[in-house]
Amino acid sequence: MIDTHAHLDACRDSPAELMERARAAGVDHVVTVGSGIASCRASLEIAGQEAGVFAALGIHPHQAGEATPDDRRDLEEALRHPCVVAVGESGLDYFRDYAPHDSQRALFELHVELATMLAKPLVVHTRSADADTLAVLESMPSGVGVILHCFSSPSLLGPAVDRGWYVSFAGNLTYPKAEDLRAAAAAVPAQRILVETDSPYLAPQARRGRSNEPAFVVHTLAALAKVRDESADELGRQIEDNARRVFNLP
Repeated sequence: MIDTHAHLDACRDSPAELMERARAAGVDHVVTVGSGIASCRASLEIAGQEAGVFAALGIHPHQAGEATPDDRRDLEEALRHPCVVAVGESGLDYFRDYAPHDSQRALFELHVELATMLAKPLVVHTRSADADTLAVLESMPSGVGVILHCFSSPSLLGPAVDRGWYVSFAGNLTYPKAEDLRAAAAAVPAQRILVETDSPYLAPQARRGRSNEPAFVVHTLAALAKVRDESADELGRQIEDNARRVFNLP
């Protein structure tokens, strides 16, 4: 099993402890995500130390107002590391609105350029910004993989299906009021669905109130399997195949 999006550097427990519990739960692979240059460096270190851990590196839209030319140079350099399997997370967040929209969009477009240049998939964060997110993604060259991380934008489901983007569900899928997310999860094509924890955030309902971690991805997988009327084991294998394809994992 694979957790396709976790922030291991932001978790309370050490990566070694987290991965020990993950493996005991049947989660052998994790994509740890850097959000900002310091986080990217920490994520690379973790990926270099822990078997089965890969890195995705980016500058979060919350940090767009503070990103410097040096940050952009350092990000491009880090993305060339052999442990790196994706660019991002990057995107637009107009809900928290921690950075000017024009700065967010410029940073997002930079990540698109890097993903295109390095032939790596793009991990997308979008919140309350569906129209602008879609406008940027539609400008991308064909052939660049797109992962809509922590999917929470049902209006993007149609474009995602039409364009062959990957749709990744996190613990919020399991929350009692998340009927719209469960309906979306039932409609995603089998070859385009992924699952994640977004650790240490968004613990699934069965572990709500606790710090999230990769071992808990099995709860979201179980919820996905239920809404899709599939076996959790079969869906887990399909998701692992999907992750290997989009991230070009060994």
